[in-house]
Amino acid sequence: MTAWEIIIGIMLILLSLLIIAVVLLQQGRQSNLGAIAGAADTFMEKGKARTLDALLAKWTKILVIVFMVLVLAGMLITQYLGA
Repeated sequence: MTAWEIIIGIMLILLSLLIIAVVLLQQGRQSNLGAIAGAADTFMEKGKARTLDALLAKWTKILVIVFMVLVLAGMLITQYLGA
């Protein structure tokens, strides 16, 4: 293994853990089911949750794109510079 393969491998592990954390922080799409049980959100909580969810969704997309680019770079490095 070359140094580049090790560096990209470590970055992929860290990125995958970060993607998992960001996805777990997002609020579920079925949050409206709480209204059935009588749970009600205030207007301010709904706006705050929507903004935070939008930010987390944006970061999820960015992290996944970076992850895919690193996977492709790792594949190319392994193919052309590897043993």
